[in-house]
Formats: sequence, C-alpha cells, structure tokens
Amino acid sequence: MSKGLVCVFGANGFLGHYVVRNLAKDGWRVRACVRRPHIAGELKVMGAVGQIQLVQANIRYKKSVEQAVQGCDAVINLAGILVEQGRQNFSAVHVLGAKNVAEAAKKAGIKNLVHLSALGANARNGSNYAHSKAKGEKTIATAIPSADIVRPSILFGEGDGFFTRFARLSNLTFALPLLGGGTTKFQPLYVDDLAKAICKITNKGSSGKTWELAGAETFTFKQLMSFTLGAIDKKRLLIPIPWNLSHLMGAFGEISGFMPFVTPFLTRDQVVLLRRDNIVSGKYPGLADLDIKAETIVAVIPASLAHFRKYGQFHQASAH
Repeated sequence: MSKGLVCVFGANGFLGHYVVRNLAKDGWRVRACVRRPHIAGELKVMGAVGQIQLVQANIRYKKSVEQAVQGCDAVINLAGILVEQGRQNFSAVHVLGAKNVAEAAKKAGIKNLVHLSALGANARNGSNYAHSKAKGEKTIATAIPSADIVRPSILFGEGDGFFTRFARLSNLTFALPLLGGGTTKFQPLYVDDLAKAICKITNKGSSGKTWELAGAETFTFKQLMSFTLGAIDKKRLLIPIPWNLSHLMGAFGEISGFMPFVTPFLTRDQVVLLRRDNIVSGKYPGLADLDIKAETIVAVIPASLAHFRKYGQFHQASAH
C-alpha cells in the first residue's frame, strides 16, 4: 500500500536522486519537482510505473510551489545552491524559497515537512551561505513548527562536489591547495545515508526536531586531500595557502564565474566557510538516533573515483 504522496523540491540534484529512489522503495508516490523536467527523465524510472511524477516548479515562484504541493501528504525541500549565479542567489533560494515552501505547505494543511539546511548554519557566521541557511531554518520553523530541520556535513558519493572536484583538479595540475593550511576538520557523510535519514524522518512524520547528520570519522582538509590522491594513485604537491591568499583565490574564482557555462571552482564565501570546522556540535540527534550506521569514505570513494586513475578500473596501484 502507498504511504501517500510526497512532494520533493530539488529532486534532480545530487542528493535528490537518492531521496527519490529511497522514497519509492519505501512505498511513497513521489511528485518530483524540478525547474527543467525535460532533463530529469531518469527520475521516473526510479520507481514503479506511475509511481514518480515529474512536475515543473521553481521555489522562487510562489504560485508554482502552491500548485506543486496540492494533494500531498508530506513535503521535502532539498533545494539549495553552493554558488550564486544570476537569479539563483542565496537569498532567493535559501530564504525566499524556504518561505514559499513553508507557506504553501501550511496553506495546504501539510504538517509533515523536512527541510534541508547545512552544518554551520548560523546567523552570526560571516558566510552569506551559512547566514541564508539560518534564515531559511527560521522561516520554516515559524510557519510550520512541526517541520524537521536536517543539517548535513559535506556529502560524498559518485559525482559528489568534493572528492570528485579535487580528483578532477589533480588531473589538471601538479599541486593541490591546502586552504588555510589544511587544518579545517570535516565529517564527510555518504549521500545515501543522508537520503535514508530524510526518508525515515518523513516515514514517521516530522516533529519539530533539528538533526545534525555527519559521518562517523573526522578528518582534516589535508587528510582528505591525501586520501583523494591515494584513491586515484596520483602524486601531487600539497601546498599550504594562507587565508589571505585563499580569499584572493576565491576572488579570481568568482571572476571566472562570469564566463558562460563556467561554475567557479572557489568563491570568497566558500573560503569563509572553510575557516570553521564542519563537524557536529553534539547538541542534536544524529544518524544513530535513526538506526543508521554511517558508511566510510574508504568503502565508497576509491571505486567512485576509479575513472580518474591512469587506466581506470584496470589500473594497478603503483608501489610506494
């Protein structure tokens, strides 16, 4: 039997694919809301025939959001950006978008709402990204007190925006930058573990909780760069970059973003984020409270980065 109809915003993102697949597996009918349905056809085959419905919606536009949530039993908002480009800026997506989703859900009488935020979401954080995430959380909680807020650490998995990005960079240069010396700490979280957590929360119904979800292991930025190089069997220099030069690199990255079809590799706002450890505070429930055992980077990353090795999956690691 179906558990009902769940509306997922940001369904076509890196995390969205995993969430949609897990929701379908759990027995939900899924209304996958995306800005460009014509490039999201792969979502429809993640469930049974007719189980997943593609709908055009943009959380920046209130009317499209209100239409998308009609008749739904639950709402999941995964929409978010890491880099501002044009009208897709932090305020529009993380604040106005969250407001539109929350108000539309409230108008439709939906109390089961899960909202994706981020570790480090803080109105006092110097990062515009973190500040906008905090404002989005407040907007959601004000409109629907029963909504659950999910704050994940950086995600890893096939095609992620961290390990994959630096593996690609290592194929283009002789060195990798250690921003701020590479001492910032992270707790990388497997994307499918986060998807399972979001689905479990939705299955039982949101109850106004805030969740901090991260992997079981803590690494410094330098350790993660070394691990990435080991996974693709490449030798590259790891060069410490002081914070002032890191900000300069971010500025150059933003300039490159003005070129057509170019996403900045680094921005000044991301440098600000990197100055703070990306680890759980311990004040909120986590994966263990959902009976989920965190997957390790050792179990996932080497295979997901195989295509960056010299001979791909047939590559034999060199002796060191």
